Amino acid sequence: MLPVPDYSIIIPAFNEAAELPATLDAIRTAMAAQRLTGECIVVDNNSTDSTAAIATAAGADLVVFEPINQIARARNTGAQASRGQQLIFVDADTRICAELLAEALRQLATGSCGGGAIIEFENIAQAGLLGRWGIAAWSRISTFTRTAAGSFLFCQRDAFEAVGGFDQKLYASEELRLSRQLRKWGRAHGLSFDIITQPAARTSARKFHWYSGPKMLGWVFFMMLVPIAVRSRRLCGFWYKRPVQ
Repeated sequence: MLPVPDYSIIIPAFNEAAELPATLDAIRTAMAAQRLTGECIVVDNNSTDSTAAIATAAGADLVVFEPINQIARARNTGAQASRGQQLIFVDADTRICAELLAEALRQLATGSCGGGAIIEFENIAQAGLLGRWGIAAWSRISTFTRTAAGSFLFCQRDAFEAVGGFDQKLYASEELRLSRQLRKWGRAHGLSFDIITQPAARTSARKFHWYSGPKMLGWVFFMMLVPIAVRSRRLCGFWYKRPVQ
């Protein structure tokens, strides 16, 4: 029987065959530098490409299948399959370094129930001026409000389970709700929830290639003005549909 890992890295993936090799390579390198033992789980969220096969070939310890295409559900499925007491959620297009993983594990071991990290974008020139302004604004909001981006979120398993995990009624912004719930749970238990400012998690800027900066910001403002929209998969199509290349 395999030893129980200290932490679990969970990657939700829908049609991510192109991104997973780089993501898993970075994660494997980061994990190899840690004193604690970990496992890496990829959740194939009903992909129509070779996501599952690529995940196995690229070094995932476990690939599980979630038939309902919803990121909150995929993350929860990965958490249910995991064995570590510390959970780290990383998006399939996000690359982390050893120092970031080490800092997240250090915080979890020294009075934190969870947290996130500042996000930097690869090929940021694709974002344009408006997109770069939006990214900078989010970094300040994330740090000030202690709200984690879905690209990189970590937490204690007991805290995650106590608040019910990611809300499966939501098709977007589920990480914002979980951040609020973990902050509240942490306060009640004398634990913090903080955003790591250095080093950052690096994520793909592909959405800025697919969509213009104004269109992306328009989606964000729409979700802010009509918050109930996050309960509709159709209205959250921006996060689930990709333009034909």
